[in-house]
Amino acid sequence: MKFGFFDDASKEYVIQTPKTPYPWINYLGTKDFFGLMSNTGGGYAFYRDARLRRLTRYRYNSIPVDNGGRYFYVYDEGDYWTPGWMPVKKDLDFYECRHGLGYTRITGERNGIRAEQLAFVPLEYNGEVHQLTLTNTSAAPKKVKLFSFIEFCLWNAYDDMTNFQRNLSTGEVEVKGSVIYHKTEYRERRNHYAFFSVNRELDGFDTDRESFLGPYNGLEAPQTVVSGQSSNSVASGWSPVASHCVELELAAGESISLNFVLGYVENPEEEKWESLNVIHKARAEAMIARFADDSGVEDAMQELRNYWDNLLSKYTIQSHDDKLNRMVNIWNPYQCMVTFNMSRSASYFESGIGRGMGFRDSNQDLLGFVHQIPERARERIIDIASTQFENGGAYHQYQPLTKQGNNEVGGGFNDDPLWLIVGTAAYIKETGDFAILDEQVPFDCNPGNTATLFEHLKRSFYHVIENLGPHGLPLIGRADWNDCLNLNCFSDVPDESFQTTQHIEGRTAESVFIAGLFVFAGPEFVELCKRRGLSEEAAAADVHIETMRKTTLDHGFDGEWFLRAYDHYGQKIGSKECDEGQIFIEPQGFCVMAGIGVQEGLAEKALNSVAERLETPYGIVLQNPPYSKYYINLGEISSYPPGYKENAGIFCHNNPWVMMAETVIGRGDRAFELYRKIAPAYLEDISEIHRTEPYVYSQMIAGKDAVRQGEAKNSWLTGTAAWNFVAITQSILGIQPEFDGLKINPCIPADWEEFTITRVFRGDTYVIHVSNPNRVSKGVSSVTVDGSRVQGNILPVYGDGQAHQVEVVLG
Repeated sequence: MKFGFFDDASKEYVIQTPKTPYPWINYLGTKDFFGLMSNTGGGYAFYRDARLRRLTRYRYNSIPVDNGGRYFYVYDEGDYWTPGWMPVKKDLDFYECRHGLGYTRITGERNGIRAEQLAFVPLEYNGEVHQLTLTNTSAAPKKVKLFSFIEFCLWNAYDDMTNFQRNLSTGEVEVKGSVIYHKTEYRERRNHYAFFSVNRELDGFDTDRESFLGPYNGLEAPQTVVSGQSSNSVASGWSPVASHCVELELAAGESISLNFVLGYVENPEEEKWESLNVIHKARAEAMIARFADDSGVEDAMQELRNYWDNLLSKYTIQSHDDKLNRMVNIWNPYQCMVTFNMSRSASYFESGIGRGMGFRDSNQDLLGFVHQIPERARERIIDIASTQFENGGAYHQYQPLTKQGNNEVGGGFNDDPLWLIVGTAAYIKETGDFAILDEQVPFDCNPGNTATLFEHLKRSFYHVIENLGPHGLPLIGRADWNDCLNLNCFSDVPDESFQTTQHIEGRTAESVFIAGLFVFAGPEFVELCKRRGLSEEAAAADVHIETMRKTTLDHGFDGEWFLRAYDHYGQKIGSKECDEGQIFIEPQGFCVMAGIGVQEGLAEKALNSVAERLETPYGIVLQNPPYSKYYINLGEISSYPPGYKENAGIFCHNNPWVMMAETVIGRGDRAFELYRKIAPAYLEDISEIHRTEPYVYSQMIAGKDAVRQGEAKNSWLTGTAAWNFVAITQSILGIQPEFDGLKINPCIPADWEEFTITRVFRGDTYVIHVSNPNRVSKGVSSVTVDGSRVQGNILPVYGDGQAHQVEVVLG
């Protein structure tokens, strides 16, 4: 069942009913200021850090589920309603939500009035613009009132929802003209304030929540809106809000637009005040002036469209498959950019207060967006590396505002260091910028203790070698990629963190997954050594890689598939010897991606076991059989009901590893079959089962042992986005950045006849037409560029900034 449709020409998903199975959201913003916007107007906004600079309140796990946002109430001679249906929930004669790239347009119509809300964050602008256009679609004149509404958060979102004895006495606002300023705590330690403005004279306002709502009302029937009359309240000590009232007279067929701005301003200490307790408003007034009329909105929207058109032009496909085209050309790279901006911090499943930017997460996210904005990838690599410890370990997370490591979580996740090698290598392959390796980067964010980025990579590599277990496999630490496999925790106390409660030293439990990751990432480090003239260093690293490859085959293969790990007692995890959790997905994908067992035929065995034991109609489950009870020696993974999340859920993040592994052994039909199973555009027809947005990936889909098989959760912010983009663009379609050029190595379904990729690489544009006359899955017969034959399958870097026509024949 569908709830909308893809408008590929406009790069939009069009939702045709507000009653989607779950709120379907979009992200506003590209750099510092961001907003979450649901298809009914819900969500919130923040500057840089969703915890420490939250502008508006949002109540997670609320009833109804999407409660709070930027709402606009239409008051029409006693009748009142909202264009997004929520929160009033009165029937609409027409409803539509168009989620586009960085903007959302919601339209509702009732009783001859059409209201359209356009919401976006302009480029290089610290605020949201909401343009409300009211149209009289009736044959008679209309006189209506429009009431806006937002609820301010008192900045620190965690403190705002917990520290009521203070917060219910601190709220402060100012009102000047048509602008409501939120200045709570500005008198003391803060240099920032928020504002909400409209480009029209007011007929009333409210800034006190109780005055607007009434003491026992909710957002569905605010006292002010029901009565059609603002009270001109000024918040003092209680909960500050912002509501404008504007009276409008509309002739038949007439339209009127109003531009609202929700903005954030920082003032230098010496410019905080105009006079005693009156905030300095010059910066806010300049922001507001930009949208004094509709031309400002039109210009900013065109800039935003141009921005996204440019980013998405870096890699495009023309093929026979519309669903593939829209995923590769629009929605997958868009999600990759949003996930890069947010990491895992702020979605409708992540509250924005519990997690910062992930060390592992951000390095993986680089893989999906580095071709779009490499300069921001460079900045992110330096930020990530700056949180590394001298011993090569790292903070697992850091806060985006302070860029400091998160002490609450700490480190000890032993796969983290290797991802810095993966992310840095991907950046250098994309850009050719080897100079980044000479950048001086702090350890533990201490500017007095630095080393080159290359030295950081060396510490990452040897952190594995210096932390090997009894079998010679890498120690898992607190966890590896799966933070819920906690082999050194042994937690039996409620409310403890499974990951950070460590009762034992942990020098026994080993990870086969990290072994595969080491063999996968290690050759990148070796190549960087060679290019710096460090031949002895490269040779020594090669020996470690080959030793790990052999160790993995000797101690990490279980006959038909790769083991997952050894626990604290030296017992196998992910083995046929186990009663439950006999086979896991992660090592099957990553060990084969690393080439382990390919020549011996063991890789094919492992992937066949995945198909037999783990595959479902909705994707590949994480392990099988599921855990039916809590195993204290395994930790959080066994705390979930069977079929959900890490306990045999379809964890979409690692499905593309199996797709990529299938291309390593040349099975293009299998790789693309697995791609289609979890790619959202292919799931649109079962949206009533899938529930989350049909235009972006979710982290998890309930597995075959779950009560609600096929139901997704945790959409938007997931490494699934980057890895699926890598899997389809590099492994299946086969356009792979290398240190010296673009490698052409497709592995496709044998019945594909042709496709064309346009790829911008280091300033040159390659138009790559791939034909498959012999109906093969893999193998390049010939490559020509601008009519001249190229030896091998690596396209050189021309450096002329021109377009080059490439013909590739498979065979």
